[in-house]
Amino acid sequence: MPLALPIRRRFLLLLACCAAGAAGVPAHAQDTANILPDPMTIVVGYAPGGAADTTARTFAEQLRKDGAGTVIVENRPGASGRIGLKHVLNAKPDGKTVYLVPSPLLTIFPLTYKNPGYDIEKDLRAVVTLVNIPTAIVTGASQPFNDMKGFVEWAKKNPKAGASLGVATLGSSGHLGILALNESQNTNIEPVAYRGASPMLVDVSSGVVPIGWDAVASMMPLYSAGKIKFLGVSGTQTLEALPNVTTLAEQGFPEFKAATSFYGIVVPAGTPDETIKNLEAAFIKAAGAANLKQQLAARGLITWPQGAVETTKRIRDELETWRPVVQRTGISME
Repeated sequence: MPLALPIRRRFLLLLACCAAGAAGVPAHAQDTANILPDPMTIVVGYAPGGAADTTARTFAEQLRKDGAGTVIVENRPGASGRIGLKHVLNAKPDGKTVYLVPSPLLTIFPLTYKNPGYDIEKDLRAVVTLVNIPTAIVTGASQPFNDMKGFVEWAKKNPKAGASLGVATLGSSGHLGILALNESQNTNIEPVAYRGASPMLVDVSSGVVPIGWDAVASMMPLYSAGKIKFLGVSGTQTLEALPNVTTLAEQGFPEFKAATSFYGIVVPAGTPDETIKNLEAAFIKAAGAANLKQQLAARGLITWPQGAVETTKRIRDELETWRPVVQRTGISME
């Protein structure tokens, strides 16, 4: 009997330690669980398998690891992402349905489409920036030029060769960038629209079109297979995934400095401030996970978490960057 009390005390102490450990280990997870709606749906405006879909699924997995409940990724492709966006803007503004938005829908489409179907000032609110999307210009592996500067020189020497740029989306930053390059370099590189990156890259790899533009993440599989080569990347820095590929700006084409897009999260305009704050915190926390960063970096995506205020400012700044380009080129989309 004399041992009963010490044993009981040790047992209670053990229970207390276990409870503390259980509370301490998933403390961050509990934070995420408490602030996110359950279930939550991340809508993607493109088909499965692309860069947007990969980003959404990678973040959904990390949110679940952080303690969120059910996080669903729903693909609603069509109209260059606008069908998915429209679906979210028509959803109940309670944070349960969010949209993984490619930035051109916010920074270029309002300038290039006569009626994009939404008003970025009235219909939606930015929550967070998730990743930067480096874009690039590629060519078939057997083409005689190895960088964009070489291609421009080739295009000038061969004006009848039908120099063209394959793009998955007319009115995108690549489309505007090539029009601005035509002005500065006195070239006539014609944008050619495709239904998606995959058929465009097939034509680039086979030489049907000499060059193509899209997200680096979409190009990595064909690049790894030796079917295409990179002529230059957008933005102002080289990529971890492509350390030997210089930027287009370094090659003398500043038109592509701003052609690095981003993926962010937006919600309907009526979403409460507290809900936006909670979503922002959960996504920024997920973006800090080392494994998530590594997964996305391998696909050529740069984790770049920014909150609602910074994201809203970035959208407005990029609108003003592209506005004079749209005005000069006169591009207008139906």
